[in-house]
This record gives sequence, structure tokens and C-alpha cells, in this order.
Amino acid sequence: MEQNGRLLITRQEEQGRERILSAFYEDRKAVELSCFPAGEEQLLGSIYIGKVKNIVKNIEAAFIEIADGRLCYYSLLEKEAPLYVKNKKGTKLAEGDELLVQVNREPVKTKAPTVTCNLNFPGKYLALTTGKKQLGLSAKLPPEEKERLRRIAEPFAAEEFGVVVRTNAAQAEADTLKEEFERLSQICRRVLTVGRHQSCFSRVYQEPPAYAAGIRNYNQEQLLEIVTDDSRIYDTLAAYLSEYQPEDREKLRLYEGAPPNLDQLYGISNALEQALRERVWLKSGAYLVIQPTEALTVIDVNTGKYTGRKKLRETFLQINLEAAREIARQLRLRNLSGIILADFIDMERPEDREQLMNVLGQALKQDPVKTNLIDMTPLGLVEITRKKVRKPLKEQVAE
Repeated sequence: MEQNGRLLITRQEEQGRERILSAFYEDRKAVELSCFPAGEEQLLGSIYIGKVKNIVKNIEAAFIEIADGRLCYYSLLEKEAPLYVKNKKGTKLAEGDELLVQVNREPVKTKAPTVTCNLNFPGKYLALTTGKKQLGLSAKLPPEEKERLRRIAEPFAAEEFGVVVRTNAAQAEADTLKEEFERLSQICRRVLTVGRHQSCFSRVYQEPPAYAAGIRNYNQEQLLEIVTDDSRIYDTLAAYLSEYQPEDREKLRLYEGAPPNLDQLYGISNALEQALRERVWLKSGAYLVIQPTEALTVIDVNTGKYTGRKKLRETFLQINLEAAREIARQLRLRNLSGIILADFIDMERPEDREQLMNVLGQALKQDPVKTNLIDMTPLGLVEITRKKVRKPLKEQVAE
């Protein structure tokens, strides 16, 4: 069962630079952390008129220039038709073509941002797409809710856009979904119309600040309160909620109490510091070692200072179960993505391994980002994948 939580957003100055920290707490424990440079324009989700600079056939990709001379990766394997700004002969992509593209993944380490012509406009309950013109429903929705929501949303998908019903739509009223669909449709039509008449490298659409837009990922039961101690952030959040999520507007609060401030009260900076460490201690005295590499992230489980007096089999099982829950939290907390390999302590009994996989699977289901528990290899390594969207926390802090 999900615990009610608080979303805390504060401004912090570090070495002469301002940054905005966003922290989601459940039972006074940080489960999500994000760091944003103050005043920096939002890249992820923004839509530009880009120009094809070159096509690399051997990797089935093109590089498209958007604002400020930035090159972005565009997969030629996309099945959606390119959104050409100018009329052209034929449908084959060529150098010099101008397209409407949306940034769907931020730059990660040495990799360029990626863009797509399948424009996506997410709301709290629905997401509209221009390329995949069909109805999709979140896999996390209960079967009975899927059927109810399918009946409500099928007329939406019959129009000119694809529609994805998000997990947050569970229990939402039909009128609420219709209102959001109409609002998102208006935005989408405006982008498609206006975008075709603007000059190359223009930004046609910009997502709200990420710390505000991220609120739509929390459902009604999950989010108890939104708190900030910065008046400028408060005004931005108030405007965002009033326009996009009026049902959550009353959850917003400006913390104006006497010292300690919001950071000190909840230990946000301390949680951030711990989330950047390689070693994570568990209550039992065991610990995790988390090591991201270029290709994947490796997590090692160690017995450490564990002094339990149980039998060896029970000792290893209990450490592994505790580690499994903490690994799920750390993936979300650090925003680790891609391929993750977890090396648990070896267990001989198949039923113990099965229990471990069940506990880890349930813990990973709490993650709003798409996360898949693949399998345990013959060598005892547990394979996990997590969708890449934003940069990992460590890179966010380094910006």
C-alpha cells in the first residue's frame, strides 16, 4: 500500500550557483530527488523546428540541429511519418529538411539529446500523441479499471490523435478526463498549426518547469502536500496548478515558519549527499555498493556489519530481502536507468530465490518510471531495466 507523501521544493545556492531541489518524501524518508539549475530553459519535452544536418545510414539515424546549434539524435527506425514544415517531393528524409521535433530524452554523459516526430503532450490522466494514433492504457491499471477507462477514452482516440490513459486515471470521472483531453487537444493543434509557419530553429512549445510538470506524475492518494519556502517557486507552482491541475491547487503551501528552514527541517541536502555516495548502509549492518558505468549500473550486496544470530540461510535471505527493498528505493532516488545488475548474496534454496524476486518485483512496482524485473541469471545476477528519461541525479548535481 502506498504511503501518502509530501513534495518539497526549495531553492539552494551552491558555490555561487542557484539550483532548485525537488524531493518527494514518504513517511519522512526521501524516495525521489531531482536537481535543476535555476533559470535554465526546459529542454526535455520542448518542440522545435529542426534541420537535418546529416544522415548516418550505417546506424539508421539522422542528426538534427535545433536551437543554439545543438545536434540531436533522431532514429530512422521510427515508424511515424516525419512532420515536415515545408512541402517536399517524396517522403524520404534528406539533409536540409526542416521538421517539427520534440526532445524526448535529455543528453546523458557523452550522448546527444534524442528527438522524435511522435509529439507527446502529457497531462495528469492522459497523454496525447501525434504519431501513434491509437488507444493505449497503462499496464499498471487494474483490469476492471482498464475496461471502464477504455469505454470512456475510445471516442477520444477516434479523433486525430493517439491517446494513452495513464495510471493516475484510475477512479477519475469521465468529465475530468474529457476536460483534460480537450485542453491537450487544443495545445496539440496549436503546435501543429503554428509550428509549420515559424522559422527554422524556433522553439514552438516549451514544457512548464520540470519541478512543476513533475507534479502530474503523482496520483491523488499518493500526494498529500506540496510545500515550498520560496515565494518565486510558489508563484510558478500556483500558476501551473491553477491552469493544469486545479484539483491539486489546495495542496500547495508556502512554508513561512521560523528557522529551521525547509531544507534543515527535512534534511534535503543531507539526503542528497547520501544519494551521491557509492556505499549505502542498511539497518541490519549490511550494505550496498552502487557503481554506475557507461554501459550499465552494478549493485553489490554485502553482509558488512550484520551480526544476526539466525542460521546462515535465514541470515542471507533476510539481508537480501532488505537489500531488495532498498535497491528499488535507490533506483528511484538516484534516477538510475538503463541496465541494472544486482549481485545478491548467494542462496541455494529455489524458494528463497523466488521469495527474493517476488519482494523485489513488488518494490519496483512503486516506481512511477517504467521499470522491469527481467530475471535471475545462472550466476545469480538479477537483471533490471529502467526507462531512461532524465539524467541521473549525479549528473544533475554536476551541471
